[in-house]
Amino acid sequence: MKKRVLITQHIPETGIRLLEKQFDLVYHDVRQPVQTERLISSCPDADALLCLLSDKITSDFISRLPDLKVIANYAVGVNNIDLHAAKNRKILVCNTPDVLTHATADLALGLLLAVTRQLIPADQFCRRGEFKGWASDLFAGFGLQGKQCGIIGMGKIGTAFAERVKVLGMKVVYSNRNVSGSADSACTFVSLDELIQTSDVVSIHAPLTTETRGIMNLERFLAMKPGSVFLNTGRGELVDEGALVQVLKTGHLFGAGLDVFEREPEIHQDLLSLNNVVLAPHIGSATIETREKMAIMAAQAICDVLNGLTPTNLVLFS
Repeated sequence: MKKRVLITQHIPETGIRLLEKQFDLVYHDVRQPVQTERLISSCPDADALLCLLSDKITSDFISRLPDLKVIANYAVGVNNIDLHAAKNRKILVCNTPDVLTHATADLALGLLLAVTRQLIPADQFCRRGEFKGWASDLFAGFGLQGKQCGIIGMGKIGTAFAERVKVLGMKVVYSNRNVSGSADSACTFVSLDELIQTSDVVSIHAPLTTETRGIMNLERFLAMKPGSVFLNTGRGELVDEGALVQVLKTGHLFGAGLDVFEREPEIHQDLLSLNNVVLAPHIGSATIETREKMAIMAAQAICDVLNGLTPTNLVLFS
C-alpha cells in the first residue's frame, strides 16, 4: 500500500507532480486554511503533512495523526507548528530555507522605495486626474543616500537586504543575537537600542520567538528618529500594530512598509486609512520561480523521509 500525504492548501503543480509519482495524495486545492476537523478526517492515516504558514499545526492536531512521520512547512518560519509536540512524537519537521531569500529582500527594497518616494499616493494622485504639471515640492520624498539603515535580524534575508541598500548608498548597522558571520565588514553590529535610536530606516527580519514577539512596541517606536521609516517583512507578531499606528498618525515616523500583520489576515483598521503606509498581503516570497522552488523543496523533504533518507532542510529542535 502506498504511503499517504496530506496537503492542506494549494501549492504549485511542481510539488504535486513530485509527490504523486510515489504516494497517495489527499490534496485540498484551496487558497485559504481548511477547518482542522475537515483536514484530519480527510486523511487520518497520513504518513506526511505538507502545510502552509497559515495552518496551525497544534499539539492536538499532531496527536490525531498517529502515523505521521514528517511535517513539511511551505515556509522558512515554523512558528505555526508545535515543535515540542513534534519532537515528542519523533516527527521530523522541514522548512524551505534559502530559496526565498532574494525574493523577500527584493520585496523589502520595493517597500522601502515605495514608502520613501510616496509611490502609492503619487499613483493615486495621477489616477484621480490631479496631475496638472511639474512642481518643485510635488511628492518630495525621503532620500536614502548617506542615510543609515538598521536591520533587526541579520540572517540570510537581512543580509541580502543589506546588500541591496548599500548599493543605494546607505550605511548599514544591525542587531542580532550574535555577530553575523554572513554580514560583510561594511555592516556594523550594534545594540538594539542604538540601532533604533540612530537609524533613518529600521527593517525587521527576525524570526518569531518568545523573545522577539512584540519586540517593536510603543517605547521602541517612540525611540526611533523623528521622520524615520519602519519596514516589516518578517512576522506580523514582531510588532505592536496599535503602537505603530500611533506613531504614524502623529507624524513621528515618515512612513512604514508592511508585508505582514499582527493578526493576519486581519489588518488594523487605521492602517488602511493612512497614506504614509504601504501594505502588501504577505507576498515576500511571491515570485513564480520562488514559489515553485518552495513546492519542490517541501515535496522532496517528504520523499526523502518516507524513503528513509535525511532531508537537507531538516529543522533542528532545540
